[in-house]
Amino acid sequence: MGRIVQLSKQVINQIAAGEVIERPFSVVKELVENSVDAGATRISVEVSNECRDLRVADNGSGIHPEDILLAFSKHATSKIQTGEDLFDVKTMGFRGEALASIISISKLTCTTRTKDFDYGTKVECQNSEVKQTQTGCAVGTIMEIRDLFYNLPARLKFLKSPKTEFAYISEFMQSIALVHPEISFELKFNGKTSFKTTAQNEQQIQTIKEVFSNEVVSNLKPVLKTDALSGLKISGFVSTPDYTRSSKKDYYLYVNSRLVKCPVFQKSIDTVYKNLIGSRYPFIVLNLEIPPCDVDVNVHPTKKEVRYKNPNQIFNFIYSSVDSALKSIIEREKPVFAEQKENNTQEKIKEVEAYVPANYSVAEIFNKNYDEKPTISHPNLEIVKPTPRPLVQNVSTPIQSKLVEEPEYKIEDVIIGQYKKTYILIEKENGLEIVDQHIADERYIYEKLKKTKNVDCQLLFISDVLEVSATDKALLETNKEKLARFGYEIDFTSDTEVIFRKIPQLLSKVSPKEILADILENMHGDLDNIEEQILITTSCKAAVKANTYLNQYQMEEIIKNWRTTENPETCPHGRPVSKFFEHKDLAKFFQRNK
Repeated sequence: MGRIVQLSKQVINQIAAGEVIERPFSVVKELVENSVDAGATRISVEVSNECRDLRVADNGSGIHPEDILLAFSKHATSKIQTGEDLFDVKTMGFRGEALASIISISKLTCTTRTKDFDYGTKVECQNSEVKQTQTGCAVGTIMEIRDLFYNLPARLKFLKSPKTEFAYISEFMQSIALVHPEISFELKFNGKTSFKTTAQNEQQIQTIKEVFSNEVVSNLKPVLKTDALSGLKISGFVSTPDYTRSSKKDYYLYVNSRLVKCPVFQKSIDTVYKNLIGSRYPFIVLNLEIPPCDVDVNVHPTKKEVRYKNPNQIFNFIYSSVDSALKSIIEREKPVFAEQKENNTQEKIKEVEAYVPANYSVAEIFNKNYDEKPTISHPNLEIVKPTPRPLVQNVSTPIQSKLVEEPEYKIEDVIIGQYKKTYILIEKENGLEIVDQHIADERYIYEKLKKTKNVDCQLLFISDVLEVSATDKALLETNKEKLARFGYEIDFTSDTEVIFRKIPQLLSKVSPKEILADILENMHGDLDNIEEQILITTSCKAAVKANTYLNQYQMEEIIKNWRTTENPETCPHGRPVSKFFEHKDLAKFFQRNK
């Protein structure tokens, strides 16, 4: 081991930059948050040169000429002065590390001016060296970064593709725009506007509409609750239980306008929705305002984690706020009790009695099953119940052959029926196997599509016009060729509208609106593996659904196909396909092992 030496200022800053600046998104985050702290009402971000050239401009308060050199030094900030101030942080930034870190790994030019001066200041930084000159400019600050990581080739090697890196930047810009509807944001990629908000009337609902779409806005419920005693306030929007997502991608959770990853916050929301949406997730935009002294934001360098003085209080406050917002929906969805059903039936019987032919009893029509319906002109008699099927359907019996003309088809598996129109029951020599029909079919289609070079398409002569956000449009444009590889052809009719020209033939009966929603959801969820996500989405949509009646031949076909797959244990999402119960375990349970 060598002798101990003092590291240079440049090396110290580069080491610190590793904690603060992970990728281009980190630079944009730090600079945009500085612009918000400076009171800007307009913030523009431009990205180019494979996300290594960045420009952030604002109309904020600017930097005083006498403070400009100090601003780029380590641990220099205008936001706190003493240790006690860490417990009363009201700004996005406060550590004074970002600018010093950025100039150690890039070539930076800063042009700034305050309203108190007729001239501005221009600063050029490279290798942590700072040069200052006087210049003319508008009030505000422009930060221009060139050749990010030019002196750290190892860091460059670990960056993702430019499109992926830009996607991280775009997601951040969306998230900060949602909590600051009073600020107009604009994001450009290689000179083309990708994302923009207008700060129209400073209304958050308008910003949500601009970032996402009218469809999202139409499915939201407002949340607003204040507790004057504890100083807590929560505001924002949550989606109705019938508008859900497959992941927590659309959880936009803020504490004092700072986007956070907070287990307490997430758990309170999940608890409200637990019995409403099953394994799906809602769309959430919520900002919790809390006295700074009751929350610690100085937990992690990225400032995404927080700790509360009283987490139980926070959990209950958020839970009750969201629960109150959804209560009207829950009340409308309360089950009808037996007594209520009986009264409703009696009312309908009286209503249609005059329309029923003489040879039929109205009560029997409502309470019994007939092979043929009577000819009755009153439309309300369409409520005659279909013949109920047993929970376990023994579709291998001769009776079923009357209903469906089935081809002769034999496989080794002995299929004994369908349970709940969702699970296929298979009798094995040594036990009982239960297969989820949707998951098994999904696995087969997924592997088939993965091996297929040309996916069969269906041309759509008429297609609904579908609304998308500017960010979603950019994502679709970027991946247009990959979508075409799996049978999707889309056209853009405007900056916020798309239509399908072609879809995979497998999805001919699925709504284009539903297809697009799932594609975008999965593409956002895994930016590094978009082709795989498109493939998974197609497979899931094409597979037979749960709660679908299958005849004997259909069940045999699904099982036969599933048996040929390379990975039959799980679906592409990772869910198990089947569950096997050994005969000896069943016999033991029923005490037949003696």
